[in-house]
Amino acid sequence: MSGFAHYLPDIWAAIIAFAIMTYVVLDGFDLGIGILFPFLGSDENRTRAMNSVAPVWDGNETWLVMGGGGLLAVFPLAYGVILNALYVPIIIMLLALAFRGVAFEFRGKTRRWKPLWDKAFFGGSLVATLAQGAILGGLLRGPEVTGRTFTGGPLDWVSFFSLGTALALVAGYIMLGAAWLVIKTSHDLYDRARRVGEWSLIITLGFIGLASLATPFLHPEYFQRWFAWPGIILSAVVPLLLLAAGYGYWKGIRSDRGVMAYLSGIAIFVLCFAGLGLSIFPYIVPMSITIREAATPPISQGFILVGAVIFLPIILAYTAYAYYVFRGKTSEHEHHY
Repeated sequence: MSGFAHYLPDIWAAIIAFAIMTYVVLDGFDLGIGILFPFLGSDENRTRAMNSVAPVWDGNETWLVMGGGGLLAVFPLAYGVILNALYVPIIIMLLALAFRGVAFEFRGKTRRWKPLWDKAFFGGSLVATLAQGAILGGLLRGPEVTGRTFTGGPLDWVSFFSLGTALALVAGYIMLGAAWLVIKTSHDLYDRARRVGEWSLIITLGFIGLASLATPFLHPEYFQRWFAWPGIILSAVVPLLLLAAGYGYWKGIRSDRGVMAYLSGIAIFVLCFAGLGLSIFPYIVPMSITIREAATPPISQGFILVGAVIFLPIILAYTAYAYYVFRGKTSEHEHHY
């Protein structure tokens, strides 16, 4: 048991990383659709776009809760530091997601106030995405920690790098949203989504390139990991894989293969996530607190792991089932809640 206990922090770090990554690629496409809302043309197009995500959007956010809950339960020290350092963008994100959730419920039940809820859906999606990107940028820059306590200020996360990661995530979510609309819609909305997908891919890859150039210079250890052996192998391979995934998205979005485009978009995010892992592992608060320093006692981790082993497959199963049940094209008149 002692040997297994040694690896419990790594197992939990992998589970939390999986939950966050799953949230990004699943909730990312419906946030992207919300950002595109004002640019979809007719009210019919907007209704069809919302109906395409209505059956699954709230289930997608389960993964955000799981990631945050797992961080609190298993790495409470890191949870406290990260929330203290980033509570401003985190609160903004949660409020924006709440506005967006209300818009889902109210838009289909009113005619007079529909323009208001359209704006709430767009604004909530955009602000939540910008906040998530700012959280990523602020975390990568590394909160100021003395001992085991955050000693920085509430706006330390604000920087040009955080602005860049925020805009990059907007472009990336639009890319996923466009692929989803190609899968789920037809006619004018389908054509619009294909055009949006093309330029959003180019912008996303451009931002990824800029972030890849800037990240190694945020901290000397990042530079060492990216350009010293064996990290330099990944530094050489990952850009090639990104180009391959980008080509897959481009080919899929231009040839009526929305599933191929969406899976390629997921591959782009996964590769970026792998680069993030290369930069910060084994730290959970970059360059300050490792996963083992932040972890609870092994007996607590093992107890919680039993629940994760039981419920994680259940969550995966009902998520897959929901997507299977609501497969196919979406019409204007369907309204799933």
